[in-house]
Amino acid sequence: MTCIAIGAMMAEPAAAQQKDNYPELEGPGPVIIISKDKNGKQELIDVFNETQRPHFHDPRAPRFLLTDRQGKFALGIGGYLKTTMEYDFDGTVDDIDFIPALIPQPGSTQVRNQFQMDAGTSTIFLKLVGRTKHLGNFIVYTAGNFRGSGKTFELQNAYLSFLGFTMGYDTGLFMDLAACPPTIDFQGPDGMTFYRATQLRYEANLMKGLKVGVGVEMPSVDGTPAKDVRINKQRMPDIPAYVQYSWTKGSHVRVGGILRSMTYEDEVSNKAKSITGWGIQASATAGLGNFRAYGQFTYGKGIAQYLNDMSNLNVDIVPVADEAGRMQVLPMRGWFAGLQYNFSKRVFASTSYSQSRLFTKDCYAHFNETQYKKGQYLVANVFWNVTHNFQVGVEYLHGWREDFNDLSREANRINLSAQYNF
Repeated sequence: MTCIAIGAMMAEPAAAQQKDNYPELEGPGPVIIISKDKNGKQELIDVFNETQRPHFHDPRAPRFLLTDRQGKFALGIGGYLKTTMEYDFDGTVDDIDFIPALIPQPGSTQVRNQFQMDAGTSTIFLKLVGRTKHLGNFIVYTAGNFRGSGKTFELQNAYLSFLGFTMGYDTGLFMDLAACPPTIDFQGPDGMTFYRATQLRYEANLMKGLKVGVGVEMPSVDGTPAKDVRINKQRMPDIPAYVQYSWTKGSHVRVGGILRSMTYEDEVSNKAKSITGWGIQASATAGLGNFRAYGQFTYGKGIAQYLNDMSNLNVDIVPVADEAGRMQVLPMRGWFAGLQYNFSKRVFASTSYSQSRLFTKDCYAHFNETQYKKGQYLVANVFWNVTHNFQVGVEYLHGWREDFNDLSREANRINLSAQYNF
């Protein structure tokens, strides 16, 4: 029978991207459950580190690993427990996330303060990795949190990756995870592209520092139906692509785009019609000494569901004024800029400003004066790595919402968080 040994490996190096972006204390390596044949165990740990997801809210490399007898495959089990306390003052947001689009209409509520707590973003994941002869680094990843209805477990990632191909459910290709600034707020900045989709994508390193990607994604159209219009079945996938150039670890510039065909049923003429949506994006992150900068700019038509804040408005496609059975796409824009300063491996701080903007077309604003026109989001925070696995943070948020009638309202929030990684 195979004897099983339980031991601790050497100190695990943090993933390059994660370590460069968010400083952390060195900690003990993963606990390994292995057979007597330990060949390849360090190589497997390297695969976990190389494929570490760079987004601030994604969990770190796993703390516990199980390997097969030959040491060719390893299963990682990990995640984090996160609890957040939130206090809104001088204006509230009708959500556990800070979403300026959901600041209530003037007069709709007399409550100007609000206290909330949340543990729903706590995450659990399983990750299988291996170095194979024909498929290279082989990865199966599933993760979820408790943001489902009634705080039930909700799938966030479920994909298989090998030879540059990724298939399954994951964050979309029309976004740049590594360029997202750190926030306690789970949504993150206004105008930042963030979404998940079932997809098939291919990414490749063409030469040193140059990377490209292209994919097909399950379409989802969030629209405001006109009279005699139905929005349900879609006939074409969304097609995202990008080109990225990196000059050092953790520093890159990226240009991407997405093309989509959105179908609706015109019940006046009994026809299925399609409208083309598209978006372009430029993003970057770079480190200089103890500083790190983040930035992103996105512009397009019919891409609201990809942009924070506007994804809550159902404006991928909207009615044409006074024309039954006809829909249109509106221009929209989102951008953010942020700066982070690393005081030490224990403490870092960041601040960022972001904005999302919906433009009018064909008298849309005239017939929708109380519709969202612009959202703004300002955040400043400090994080302290108390130990290798335990992090606390404090954050201030200020948000503005402005409608097409030029009326605006504001809200403020203080966030406190505690997170333990396992």
